[in-house]
Amino acid sequence: ALKLPNVAITKVEFVASGAPPAAGARGAQGAPIPAHCRVAATLTPSSDSHIEMELWLPAENWNGKFLAVGNGGWAGNIQTNTIADGVRRGYATASNDTGHKGGTAAFAPGHPEKLVDFGYRAMHEMAVQSKAMIQAFYTRAPRLSYYEGCSTGGRQGMMEAQRYPDDFDAIVAGAPVYNQVHLNVSQVSLQV
Repeated sequence: ALKLPNVAITKVEFVASGAPPAAGARGAQGAPIPAHCRVAATLTPSSDSHIEMELWLPAENWNGKFLAVGNGGWAGNIQTNTIADGVRRGYATASNDTGHKGGTAAFAPGHPEKLVDFGYRAMHEMAVQSKAMIQAFYTRAPRLSYYEGCSTGGRQGMMEAQRYPDDFDAIVAGAPVYNQVHLNVSQVSLQV
């Protein structure tokens, strides 16, 4: 019943303790996952945006903190294995697909709003909407909000720190791919 601007909640389900991650999880393995509420949503901050996200909320033993996790490469998928790791540690944890499907830049030509979503907007929108969902679920806001990502995820963390410094209390931005143009040109030169 929660209504948020530019958000369509597409699924809410209770996942029992020990259940495997949602269908399509990449590399999901490890210890059993604690019982949690899985929320899937689509964010549409622009007319050409379609950002899919998931937020998993521990059913018990929530540590009172929010963890957003970044992507790798061209993104295009929700990091369910990393979400599962966060929930195991007691965090309400979220990830998004950066507004497109697949690990290539095929989404970008002719879609400048989708490029903005990939560049920085998807993570910010997910952070804002996740906090609203956490508030609704637990009837209190997270006491601390963290971001963690590497490579493209590192770049996402750097963009968050620069553009939206109030989104997170701490950011772990490992190996940030910060000069995207230089990286892409170097990758092309390797193919020649």
